[in-house]
Amino acid sequence: MTLRPRAIEARLRRLQQVVRRLRRYRDRGADQLRTDEDLQWLVERGLHLGCEIVLDVGNHVLAGAFSRTPETYEQILDALATEGVLGAGARAELKGLGGFRNVLVHDYLDIDPERVIAALARAPERFEAFAVEVHRWLATRHP
Repeated sequence: MTLRPRAIEARLRRLQQVVRRLRRYRDRGADQLRTDEDLQWLVERGLHLGCEIVLDVGNHVLAGAFSRTPETYEQILDALATEGVLGAGARAELKGLGGFRNVLVHDYLDIDPERVIAALARAPERFEAFAVEVHRWLATRHP
């Protein structure tokens, strides 16, 4: 597979849209999120989409630039750190992202609203930090 920077950039632009919406939802407050089922659904969808974009970008970078195909979501993030795409701090901040994605997708009957609220508190900044690191890495490869 060939690395396609434009495809990565398109996904990172979409991630920025997700980040903007998540910030708006976060600004409504945890109490409203606990009681408003529609808001809960929006937040869950936004968090899910953000996770998917991060993991999709990671897979694309690893396959296109390093011919690597990790088997798990956490291996994607570990490999990005190993290859220097993500710094240690960003990798640490994203720890558990794959598991959280799986909760949103597969354990939808038992999603804990408090876990969603906790994720929302940190996700916009974590997703943004991921995008910054990928942009930085792309700039070193394709100035």
